[in-house]
Amino acid sequence: MYMKRLCGVLVTGVLAAGLAACSSEPGKPGAATGDGRYTIGVANFLLSGPYFSGMDKAIAAQAKKKGNVEVISTDANGDAAKLASNVEDLLSKNVDAVIISGGPLESAPAALNAIKAAGKPVVLVDRKFQTGEYTSWIGPDNEAIGRQDGEFIAGKLPGGGKVAIIKGGPADNSIGLARTNGVKSVLRGRPSITLVEAPDFGNWGSDGGLSVMESLLATNADVDAVFCENDAMCLGAQRAIADAGKSKQVIIAGVDGQAEALKAILDGTNYAVTGLNDADIIGGKGLDRAVEILSGATVEKDTVVPSPMVTKENAAQYYDPNGAF
Repeated sequence: MYMKRLCGVLVTGVLAAGLAACSSEPGKPGAATGDGRYTIGVANFLLSGPYFSGMDKAIAAQAKKKGNVEVISTDANGDAAKLASNVEDLLSKNVDAVIISGGPLESAPAALNAIKAAGKPVVLVDRKFQTGEYTSWIGPDNEAIGRQDGEFIAGKLPGGGKVAIIKGGPADNSIGLARTNGVKSVLRGRPSITLVEAPDFGNWGSDGGLSVMESLLATNADVDAVFCENDAMCLGAQRAIADAGKSKQVIIAGVDGQAEALKAILDGTNYAVTGLNDADIIGGKGLDRAVEILSGATVEKDTVVPSPMVTKENAAQYYDPNGAF
């Protein structure tokens, strides 16, 4: 039941070239405080989604376990300017390091520049910004998750079929694009499989997934499978499929490892697979990474966290009803 915690320790994957060496000079990343205690600021782009709120809770829970770390958490409510303002506020409180959970934000130059100017380390969790300097990043290989979902779907449709894709949005969201591109890279090579991409975005939430799936079923009643860029949208899509009486016809593939999705997989419903991108693991490791840097350790610049495929056969290993996500 708690194997997913253990899996979080087994960090593998592709590392970006170079390491982030940490200084032991006072006021620089890696400088330890005199009493061995740390205050770490957490700048969240938005906490409205279950994944991001779960990440924030996991960071706080890991800090509590350590006993010598205080966390100050903020929420920008999806406003990039507010995120920058929140970072400035955290720096004014003289935090020792900053963790940024950027959600769908592609870059945050003002926030990263302010942290750099203050001489503090910054750890990015889940989202790696496309521009700007950071000390360390911990997250998944999103395209690889998409590919493994695509392989699973292909295996379930040996005779071919119609596969719907529900995207979170917006159109330039690199995380969503990577996941969908991974699926497409597998399924586009199968001439017997037809891809149908929903024209509307599900906005990463259950309600969005429900409404988009309802629209898809109205025009594609013969759909055999649906891939969603996250579990929350798939949970909504599952409701729409059930309401249409098509639960035995349509299999569902998602991403993240949200507890409700894992339970649906474990129970043998038509929610058949997800790729683990666990907020509990990444959040906890993000807090650990910040403390390692402050303690003077030399850390990896980029750490790709494994994202195993979760099906009914192994869902019990990862399902934790008491987890933050």
